[in-house]
Amino acid sequence: MATVRRAEARDAGAISAIIGEILQEGLAISFERALDPQEVTTLMERQGSAGATFIAEEDGEAVAFGSVDPSSSDPGECTFGSWVRSAHRRRGIGTALAEVALAFAREQRYRRIRGRLPAQNEPALSYLSAIGALVPLTHPGATFELPLYPEPS
Repeated sequence: MATVRRAEARDAGAISAIIGEILQEGLAISFERALDPQEVTTLMERQGSAGATFIAEEDGEAVAFGSVDPSSSDPGECTFGSWVRSAHRRRGIGTALAEVALAFAREQRYRRIRGRLPAQNEPALSYLSAIGALVPLTHPGATFELPLYPEPS
């Protein structure tokens, strides 16, 4: 079973590798290009205390990560996204990431959580729809939305 913990700067290389691997699959994700470890570290630093990145590991290997990012326009809103290596999907790892992320969002008192849903990514839609059902159970009073990411202009 995977363990989920808050990511640290030392995890940036593993997160960078996961992003690159998923981009190679050809699925639309919210990253348009691979990020190097320094760019990942910068993203994590920008989250400040209002956001967080989490990493899931199995047998000492990073297999997934997720993040909660505060909205720049609404202090009561955040976005959630998670990315799981293909060999580790459909085993509950994304759900474990979501549970930890939702607990963090609850601690931060976010009232609206938006899933990062790339256009034309049916597996992501299915996953985020299932995660949306967790929100009222784990975060009473909060709402969950599934906007396209990036949002249309």
